[in-house]
Amino acid sequence: MSQLSQINISKTKRVVVAMSGGVDSSVAAAICAKQGYDVVGITLQLYSTQDPARKKGACCAGQDIYDAKKVADKVGIKHYVLDYEEQFRSAVIDDFTDSYQNGLTPIPCVRCNEKIKFRDLYQTAKDLGASSLITGHYVSNKSINGKRGLFRARDIIKDQSYFMFTLKKDQLDFIKFPLGDLTKDQTRAIASELQLINAEKPDSQDICFVQDGKYINLINKLSPNPIAKGNILNINGEVLGQHDGIANYTIGQRRGLGYASGEPNYVVDINHIKNEITIGAKEHLQTKEIYLKDVNWLGPNHLPDDEFEIPMFVKVRSTSNPVPASFKRHEGSTSIKFNNPEFGISPGQACVFYESDKSLSRVLGGGWIIKDKNNTLN
Repeated sequence: MSQLSQINISKTKRVVVAMSGGVDSSVAAAICAKQGYDVVGITLQLYSTQDPARKKGACCAGQDIYDAKKVADKVGIKHYVLDYEEQFRSAVIDDFTDSYQNGLTPIPCVRCNEKIKFRDLYQTAKDLGASSLITGHYVSNKSINGKRGLFRARDIIKDQSYFMFTLKKDQLDFIKFPLGDLTKDQTRAIASELQLINAEKPDSQDICFVQDGKYINLINKLSPNPIAKGNILNINGEVLGQHDGIANYTIGQRRGLGYASGEPNYVVDINHIKNEITIGAKEHLQTKEIYLKDVNWLGPNHLPDDEFEIPMFVKVRSTSNPVPASFKRHEGSTSIKFNNPEFGISPGQACVFYESDKSLSRVLGGGWIIKDKNNTLN
């Protein structure tokens, strides 16, 4: 039996598929086409050829748009390219550069999902009369007791649920993820079976709009304000030297600090108001509790209105495994208390909640990590 024959999505008249030009979204579109849908493939053009944020091989530009069109022709579906350069710049790239200048470590993929794919493209799909928006993300959307929930992918290595925590409950009835129960090898097998042009196309790496991983070059190009030097402090507040601008640093960073003492040092704090970074030993990166803002709850039950504490598993970075913790609301603040201390947690990153640390476990929601319970950066 082919991999393709094992995929089923409830038939409807029309679906819109977000086609980035990669193999995953292409297979998602092909699955829908083979099952008899009226499929509309949409690719968002996020960069112009002169855009300083555009890099070779960037998603949703150049070759990717061409690949998406070739796949659409191959599987016999309609395909359109929508110009989203302005929206992407303001909602994702500007947020990225501003965050680093404010001493935060941003996650542009979450912002792109939240502000572009599952807001603007979501509305476009509805305007086109579609019954579903389909994407090639490795995450699962299932109905439990008549209500939709978001779940981790079967393939833990490819699971993308960390980047999807901002989805709203009412969106889960409209957005579908046909690859959630597949491994990457199975997806490529379907692409090969259908002779898609991008069956062996490598996965995109790093941030799509950052050249060679050097985000500071982009900030220098786009920021109206020059990056200013400032003081490097030890944990006692003593000045050790000067840094090259706080945008060059993230919490937990060890290399390129501009200061050497013969012992390993890490960035343990960034103060954007005073333009200072504090360095210390690894033990000073230890965190037992973090605070969150803009929490989005996706669990099966409503959160209590008063103070509470709920045991769960959480991820504080995309590459980590979920760890046991408690979700707390107390005196107007929301926090996560870890069963065991975590290291190097940075404000600006996301904390995502799960029922367990297993594949296909339910996503309970998530929030943005802030510096303290008063919701201030410094």
